[in-house]
Amino acid sequence: MLLDNIPEIPMADWINYGVGWITDTFSFFFDPVKDGFGAVLDTSAEYLSIVPPIIIIILMALVAFFISGKKIALPIFAIIGLIFIQNQGLWEELMYTFTLVLYASLISVIVGIPLGILMSKSNLAENIIKPVLDFMQTMPAFVYLIPAVAFFGIGMVPGVFASFIFATPPVVRFTNLGIRQVSDELVEASEAFGATGNQKLFKVELPMAKKTIMAGVNQTVMLSLSMVVIASMIGAPGLGREVLSALQRADAGPGFVAGLGIVILAIIIDRVTQNLNKDK
Repeated sequence: MLLDNIPEIPMADWINYGVGWITDTFSFFFDPVKDGFGAVLDTSAEYLSIVPPIIIIILMALVAFFISGKKIALPIFAIIGLIFIQNQGLWEELMYTFTLVLYASLISVIVGIPLGILMSKSNLAENIIKPVLDFMQTMPAFVYLIPAVAFFGIGMVPGVFASFIFATPPVVRFTNLGIRQVSDELVEASEAFGATGNQKLFKVELPMAKKTIMAGVNQTVMLSLSMVVIASMIGAPGLGREVLSALQRADAGPGFVAGLGIVILAIIIDRVTQNLNKDK
């Protein structure tokens, strides 16, 4: 057949060469990030593990109480859920999982919101960034693990890197959408009163787009959490590692308990971030 006569394109060899070249050329960046940021992640998780669980449980319940508008359902769920996780001997794993989600979400928000603002202000930027976001969202999450391991080795750092790629698109898209949906009349009114570009952005557009942006932040946080089990495949510690280990041993009990711990954490984080977006 005609197709059989076409020589095989050595794509894999080209990619291996490219990754090797990038890793060697930019080792001055990757090595400090791997060592320095890795130390920050490990130290943060260790410090959280040192704090008595009862203190964290009480603080979490208080945060949930005030953020939910002084309703008791979420604080009670948080207390019962966190006590259950501690009772099952998974507290340290919970702290590592929380650390990974926290840093991945923070980086995604810090990078994503400015990108969303840029997209809302420039159609050219939107046309360039949109295909990149589409690529990030359509690529299977497992594929993110390949460059993560190639550039940062194994551990929490590549887990945060993979989570960042997977979780950033929603906050970028929602920020762009929220600012573009701000009423033209409001923007024109602010211009009529002599508002500068920064004043329009920070005093009109961002406040009006807050609900939409916070919805994007909520999605970003939840997507970061959804990467926990996948990140455990490249050495990221936490509840995901317990699930993966149980899966490899076909041990349903511990795997279900660790998975339930992830669900409890997901519900607490989801309820807290959603309540941040409500008018009290």
